[in-house]
Amino acid sequence: MSITKSASVSEQRLVISVSCSFSMEVCPPPSGLEAEYETLFTRDALLFLYELISTFDEEVDQVLRLRVSRKAHLDLSGDVPSFLESATHIRKDSAWRVLPVPLRLQRRHVDIGDLAPCDTQRFIKALQSPAQGIQVDFDDGNCPTYYNQIKGIHNVFKVVHNQLPNVPAISQAPVLMLRPRAWNMVEHNMMVKGKEAPGPLFDFGLLMFHCGKTLFENKSGPFFYLSKVESFLEARLWNKIFVWTQIKLGLPLGSVKATVLIENVLAAFEMEEILYELRDHSAGLNCGIWDYSASFVNKFGHRKAFLLPDRSKYVNMEKHFLRSYMDLLVQTCHRRGALATGGMAALLLPEDPLSDSYRRALANVTRLKLLEIKAGVDGFMVYDLSLIEPMQKLFKLHTEGDNQLFQLLDNVSVTPEDLLSMPSGGVTLYGLKYNIAVGVLFINAWLSGKGHFFYRGQVEDSATAEISRSQVWQWIRHRAKLEDDGRVVSKRLVTDLTKEVTMELGTLCRSVRAGQNLHTAADMFLELVLKRDFPEFITTYLNLDHTFLSSQNTGQVEPADKDMHQSKL
Repeated sequence: MSITKSASVSEQRLVISVSCSFSMEVCPPPSGLEAEYETLFTRDALLFLYELISTFDEEVDQVLRLRVSRKAHLDLSGDVPSFLESATHIRKDSAWRVLPVPLRLQRRHVDIGDLAPCDTQRFIKALQSPAQGIQVDFDDGNCPTYYNQIKGIHNVFKVVHNQLPNVPAISQAPVLMLRPRAWNMVEHNMMVKGKEAPGPLFDFGLLMFHCGKTLFENKSGPFFYLSKVESFLEARLWNKIFVWTQIKLGLPLGSVKATVLIENVLAAFEMEEILYELRDHSAGLNCGIWDYSASFVNKFGHRKAFLLPDRSKYVNMEKHFLRSYMDLLVQTCHRRGALATGGMAALLLPEDPLSDSYRRALANVTRLKLLEIKAGVDGFMVYDLSLIEPMQKLFKLHTEGDNQLFQLLDNVSVTPEDLLSMPSGGVTLYGLKYNIAVGVLFINAWLSGKGHFFYRGQVEDSATAEISRSQVWQWIRHRAKLEDDGRVVSKRLVTDLTKEVTMELGTLCRSVRAGQNLHTAADMFLELVLKRDFPEFITTYLNLDHTFLSSQNTGQVEPADKDMHQSKL
């Protein structure tokens, strides 16, 4: 294998010639990250990535094609999902268990969520915090510019190798739960055999090559979150990737542990099968709320029976379809010796702990998280670091021991009808405008290289953007009526409200360029919600759009500080 530079400066790439017919191309480093690039893209690391991607690229394409095929079958047949008859023997076999959970994962009551590791300042604060874990997020809370991916992976490298100042050693710091991108994302800056690299293999490969062995030697990993898994076949693919990687890197089989996020309605019917496929590498399952709710629109949104009401008023974990999903997840995990984790508290606490607004916000988070604790979850996430200790105290007050694996929920019986029962309710003008604002602001954040933003006292990311734009699309499709005045949610109404919301948000812009980006984001949002066919993921749409691609080399993004950005664009 040889590494050479191409002659053209404008098209300069690293070209790895493996043989006369195979090659790998890697874009040069973004400005300011030359040293980080040299650390990560060594000859051996590139060869490892080439072999990893070459080995599994076709299977990645296959699972994506199976998603399309399955969706087409549901659309053509009008069927709804159910528990798999072909896997009845797995569900009925009470003997199998996942391998025991490693010691460092046994007590993770409160993790920090949505932490994009390219934000060095916030990463350091999280590592210094009393949190038991950190969701190191290259997915929902991260905008995957080339700069952000390299900076984020290199920051993980520095943490694992104790190169970040004033943070505990990796064996003492909050455990890192590494979350690579989901299968729908590609890495535009690496070509393998003439194809763009799958985003999750790019992230996973670099993280494992540079950090896997050190994490294992320090009994602190490697631990992963797996996003947007839709079926047991996708879990099977991840398991094959884990086995291959461990053999390649000389790690014992079972070293890698992964928590699968059940954020798709189809995956909710295959939880046991997903655990079974990953039984040697499973750390459990995770339940959220917004990606999962948005998946109903993704899979069944054109059917009026699956009209999802206003999320700001009618959708929460107390509703039957979401409570059933959480109960089933906890029951499934605990029957098999796996950990069940809840979603993330997105609320930001006001600065003054003596204020009424602070007490109300804390009471709201406490009520919702206590619901999850009583349902049997072993932990959950918060965004605001100020919530870590209050939520840890909540766990200590209402549970005993490191986790709730003893909560077997034998009295819980969840049917397909329970999982598919839509909550009743309508659409409010407030909810429509809120969804428009979140959708526009998320696209605006991506155009400036940020994966999340703050709006009305809470953090918003791709999960809330998914449910927001999904609901607007579905309400237009089914001509839902506003509870306020009976107006129909139409193209005209949404267009007019988007202009109104954008004008209101525009008053907060700090520059002409920021205002222009906001209007571009509004135009892109309208394109999304007015499409004839529902785009599966907002992140896929953005990642493949020329506007985002042209913004990738804008350099370092500002840290996502809640005080700075809560009321500004």
